[in-house]
Amino acid sequence: MNINVSDEAVKWFEKELELDSGDQVQFFVRYGGCGDFQSGFSLGVTVKAPDEEAVSIEKDGILFYVEKKDEWYFDGHSLVVNYNEDIQEITYDHEK
Repeated sequence: MNINVSDEAVKWFEKELELDSGDQVQFFVRYGGCGDFQSGFSLGVTVKAPDEEAVSIEKDGILFYVEKKDEWYFDGHSLVVNYNEDIQEITYDHEK
């Protein structure tokens, strides 16, 4: 499993979450919602330091990560976070 956050998505996070260099963004599994990986679950986002990261990437001095406890959700796929200009929101995709 890997994680990739596009440059445009990083800019969206910086603006929407008022992030600065050194901040840490966790993608976590939550019950409910519409997710692309596991039925009945979806991704949430929070700003907090990691406990036990499974995978991470640093962009613009910001750490984006998934904890080991949430790795099951991706079922061996990599998380790809992009920005969709049409809806002006981030999107989550996956790749093998």
